[in-house]
Amino acid sequence: MTTAVKAPPTGRRVLRALGTGTPVCLLLAALLVALALTDPGFYEPDRFLAFVKRAAPLVILAAGQYPVIVCGEFDLSVGAVVTAGVVVAAELYAAFPAAPWPLVTAVLLLAGALAGLVSGLITTLLRVPSFITTLGMMLILEGAVFFWTGGSPQGVLPTAFRQLGRGTAFGWLPWAVLACLAAGALAVALMRSDFGRTLLATGDSERTAALSGVRVARVRTIAFVLSGVAAALAAVLVGGFSGVSAQAGRGYEFEAITAVVLGGVVLGGGRGSVVGAMAGAFSLQALFTLLNLQGVSGALESTVQGVIVIAAVALGAADRSRPRRRRTPSPGGTST
Repeated sequence: MTTAVKAPPTGRRVLRALGTGTPVCLLLAALLVALALTDPGFYEPDRFLAFVKRAAPLVILAAGQYPVIVCGEFDLSVGAVVTAGVVVAAELYAAFPAAPWPLVTAVLLLAGALAGLVSGLITTLLRVPSFITTLGMMLILEGAVFFWTGGSPQGVLPTAFRQLGRGTAFGWLPWAVLACLAAGALAVALMRSDFGRTLLATGDSERTAALSGVRVARVRTIAFVLSGVAAALAAVLVGGFSGVSAQAGRGYEFEAITAVVLGGVVLGGGRGSVVGAMAGAFSLQALFTLLNLQGVSGALESTVQGVIVIAAVALGAADRSRPRRRRTPSPGGTST
């Protein structure tokens, strides 16, 4: 005689799916409620979609930063990749005004993948710590942009290219929101695949993953490539609604890392949720919006990010150092 196994309640299944991202999702809900109380007009369709559009580049960067951090590395170059992408697009259009926007976008995505590939190979093959590698890549790209443009980029991004960042689909839905949803869906699908589980295993224990047959160097290199592609896509959005600037991506690298750790991803790798990372990006944008509505100086944004990073790392360290109870079977067949 067999007995039917009861399915867990819907609420419990949702919490299990969110995993470590549950606290940040609750935080995001609280921030959205606070925004509604502070500004009753915040949820008017146009204003709310504008908020999501502003958050879209950071959400995409967080989705790209997540695989790098969860496998035990860092990528500090994403902000410089965003800046370089905007400047390169402007310079390309200055030289080839009739260039079709899909071709220019593809060039930027390939360039972002190349930047990520170089960082990944240096980190994995030359054994240079990723913090140093990507810090160096950031400085190289920033210096190259300044040298190329003299600090004043030339060229204007055409309307067709800027549509992804500032235009709308169906007359009301920003393309940036659709790009954000597509990137999020791809990130979730990737992390639910065998490759996603391999990333988590690599971050949890590199040696164990290698002994299990995982090609650790390849996995980490691919993570950097994904981060570079995400940064290039964010560059297209930023160039769309902000225009050309030699500082278009400044600070995005730290905001992306802050969003990921706020989303419950453990620095050092091995644990975290990509949904939590993206929710962390939305939470960070919501927090900055709330502070702005309260009249708090934007200069405190860096202070808030620093507090979040320190607190998240401290909580992660405390959780890892907590002794785990060994579960041993008791004579009656139960575990203790």
